[in-house]
Amino acid sequence: MALQTKHAAAGKTEARASRRRTGRFRPAVVGAIALLLLCISTIRTGSTALAQATRADVLLQGGTIYDGTGAEGALGDVALRGDRIVAVGRFDVGDVGRTIDCRGLAIAPGFIDLHTHCDGGIRKEKTRNNLNYLMQGCTTVVTGNCGGGPSDVAKLLDDVDQQGAGTNIIHLVPHGAVRARVMKRENRAPTPDELERMKQLVDQGMRDGAWGMSTGLIYVPGIFAQTDELVELAKVVASHGGIYASHMRDEGDELLEAVAEAIEIGRRAKVHVHISHFKTCGVPNWGKIREAVRMIDRARRDGVAVTADQYPYVATSTSLVDTLMRTTDVPGGRKDLFQRMDADPALEQTVRQVIDDGLKKTRKVVLVACKKHPDWAGMSLKQIADQEGVDVIDLVLRIQRDGGASVVNFSLCEEDVRFVMTVPWVATASDGAAIFPNPKLSPHPRSFGTFPRKIGHYARDEKVLSLAQAVRSATGLPADVLGVDDRGYLRAGAYADVVVFDPQTFIDRATFEDSQQYAAGVKHLFIAGKPALDDGKPGKALYGRSIRHRSP
Repeated sequence: MALQTKHAAAGKTEARASRRRTGRFRPAVVGAIALLLLCISTIRTGSTALAQATRADVLLQGGTIYDGTGAEGALGDVALRGDRIVAVGRFDVGDVGRTIDCRGLAIAPGFIDLHTHCDGGIRKEKTRNNLNYLMQGCTTVVTGNCGGGPSDVAKLLDDVDQQGAGTNIIHLVPHGAVRARVMKRENRAPTPDELERMKQLVDQGMRDGAWGMSTGLIYVPGIFAQTDELVELAKVVASHGGIYASHMRDEGDELLEAVAEAIEIGRRAKVHVHISHFKTCGVPNWGKIREAVRMIDRARRDGVAVTADQYPYVATSTSLVDTLMRTTDVPGGRKDLFQRMDADPALEQTVRQVIDDGLKKTRKVVLVACKKHPDWAGMSLKQIADQEGVDVIDLVLRIQRDGGASVVNFSLCEEDVRFVMTVPWVATASDGAAIFPNPKLSPHPRSFGTFPRKIGHYARDEKVLSLAQAVRSATGLPADVLGVDDRGYLRAGAYADVVVFDPQTFIDRATFEDSQQYAAGVKHLFIAGKPALDDGKPGKALYGRSIRHRSP
């Protein structure tokens, strides 16, 4: 009725204006003109309203929208057309292919995991769908972390595009792999020629679509790289607008020195520094993370771009040898170690002391997988030692002689974990991998539960941070870190990578005792507008693709 009144008023105004201009029209003619003008006005206004109505292939209707900025949730709709978001909030709706009732549900950008080791899994048939990440609401994962993974960036990204993947893939040039190609596993500084060859490989990786370079400075061969080498390579990354992501040189006794080195690299190379899985390891070091945060805050105020990511757990996971026998802690390194120990009793005693020192800094070490002893998976070193009737240090040496093992190390502090997740420049990231459940393994639960644990357990249940902040740490913040401008936020024009989850039931089900359980609570997940999860069930195809960086 209001619209009709408006149109009628417009028609009368036009008629009066016409009478003033001519002064000669008879009433019948004037009335006819007024009616004609009213019809034209109605048609014109109706056409405009129709043009402004949003057409959509999918309409997510009536949900609580968390747009990735950290703003509190607001009721509204999200319209997807093709591979893009076309409208967010309140808008007129035109033709819609499918409407999904999202009342009582949360709508957010698809989660971006800044730190994964999915490089291998996304190229294998069984794990290419990356289902353990899809079930967490992830639409994009970053690979090439900790200095490891494929150094041939183009080959990896081409494979993803040709074969498909469950999630989108963003790749970093892995410094360790680059160094190994040029210098193998040598413990020395590169020659000028070797450094130049490494710079060329990093440059090529960036040109092929990498978003930065990662380092793993506790792992061979990255552990042998000195600061000057890393600065020179980071300068290449900076010239392409990329980031320097680092598993720092130390996360325990020398945490602050490692943070200082990362900041120095950022300052000298003029590159964005991103600290991977930010934490403090070792019982004697608990609480030290707060000083590390203060250091980074000072650097940020001084103009150095520094961010970090975190997984919300009190245990780490890597190899047994890198947990208790780091190569820099062993005289002469780990090359031919057991032969040298057999010939040198003093060296053996030193190595045993190194292991003992490491054991004193942790509450528990649990085996994830042990090729020679698969039945030990899920058991702690102490449990195995008791079962075998041996000393724990003797057990560690035995496992390593038998080929080693991967472990979960309970060396973190719950209070530190909670504190770090409240820091506004710390994103959520899993440090996990694409995994198909295997009863012979007992991996860290982070591969199955990182994002719902942060959002469901810590934000919703524990109130450590708000739901909006937790969502931002998984969406807009990682997009900002990488410099991705068309993902991570719910806004018109962005790619339609969108997750719909139940804020009351979104939770991790993976535990340290039963770590390969898919998360609960994700109802729908779209990758470029395609249903990767529909009503909680996997879609019929692989919709993930490579996301390639383009230099500015």
